[in-house]
Amino acid sequence: MKTTMLKKEEVRRDWYVVDASGKRLGRLATVIARRLMGKHKPAWTPHVDCGDFIVVVNVDKLDIDPLKAQKKTYHRYTGYPGGKYLLTLQERMSRHPERLFREVVRRMLPKSRLGRKMLRKLKVYAGPEHPHTAQQPKPLEL
Repeated sequence: MKTTMLKKEEVRRDWYVVDASGKRLGRLATVIARRLMGKHKPAWTPHVDCGDFIVVVNVDKLDIDPLKAQKKTYHRYTGYPGGKYLLTLQERMSRHPERLFREVVRRMLPKSRLGRKMLRKLKVYAGPEHPHTAQQPKPLEL
């Protein structure tokens, strides 16, 4: 048997839309990270970006454990004395849910140029509307 290694010209990318309402944050992010990398395809190649485009809608309706939403904190530092900011998961989710979801998926991707290229294929929207209807995304059931 011969091992197949895809070239970037041979990769076929599809568009999928995922409705995130009622789904757990981490479980949805792991499935989407695998799809962005292309690990669900039989001809996955580690050094080639062979994943699909993913459009995620209704991120503001994600299901998060209430205890974790209050206890988990995110730290940010401005560089000035006394410039440390602490935000809980609940505060970040209420302000910018699409930024939070993008960061969760980004941390599951490779930490390289290839990972940054994969992240560009993720489109996240807080509401049910998205501008990618021309690409005819197929619904992805999880």
